[in-house]
Amino acid sequence: MLKGSIPALITPFDKNQNVDEEKLDFFIDWHIKNGTDAILVCGTTGESATLTHTEHRQVISRAIKHTNGKIPIIAGCGSNSTQEALGLVEFAQEEGADYALVITPYYNRPTQEGLYQHYKAIDERTKIPVLIYNVPSRTGTNILPETVARIYRDCKNVAGIKEASGNISQIEKLMTLVDNDFLLLSGDDALTLPIMAVGGVGVISVVANIMPQETHQLTEAFFSGDIKKAKEIQLYLYELIKMMFIETNPIPVKTALSLMGMLDLSLRLPLCPMNEENYNKLKAVLTKYKLIS
Repeated sequence: MLKGSIPALITPFDKNQNVDEEKLDFFIDWHIKNGTDAILVCGTTGESATLTHTEHRQVISRAIKHTNGKIPIIAGCGSNSTQEALGLVEFAQEEGADYALVITPYYNRPTQEGLYQHYKAIDERTKIPVLIYNVPSRTGTNILPETVARIYRDCKNVAGIKEASGNISQIEKLMTLVDNDFLLLSGDDALTLPIMAVGGVGVISVVANIMPQETHQLTEAFFSGDIKKAKEIQLYLYELIKMMFIETNPIPVKTALSLMGMLDLSLRLPLCPMNEENYNKLKAVLTKYKLIS
């Protein structure tokens, strides 16, 4: 079962703005070495919004082949078009991804019935386990607990949800409407421990890109019953987590990796380098955490 610390992996680009496959391999190996439990590619942190369809498939395929079954791969497969999302899910299934993460359609702002029909259409055409991705701050649409429960009941391949609404009350209500097999994953690093406390099985994380061991240790401590240690790690990571969102994700986390000497910073427009004030704040926090000197 999917569980634990799952970085929403950045997509490395070379100096010509092409996907850097060797650097992608490097990060996958680094995460496996540092205890990461699974990896998500082509999510928001992976700049999926500016990947071409060809590149999207390239990253999914490369990650699956390089990981070679060592840990699960979740493939980001969302779109505001059901047909496009379906095509990506079908590709992920054919390539051997373990799960497909399907964001609620953005921009066109479907009704709750439209959201239900979106996931039902995907479920009817594919067999890969699907995770709903709810992130209203990005999409403009919040999928309600009743809709998620209805989808889960009627769609045999829908396994759970990445919840990034930030609404604990909504998440608690959802967990009263589903069974114990439902996979609830935190989509907000600041709420990892609270979400696990109401039935979550882990986190799809931004901060795990730079602190993979600690994020894994947080989830491991919780599931082993060491709540005190889990709380200590959650609070220890707090300031760094907040810094990852001082500007639009993934600008800060990619900048952090570049400052750590792990990545040549390359962002795709309309994302751009951090302003000087925020850059200096980030450097100060990374120094405090001994990630840079």
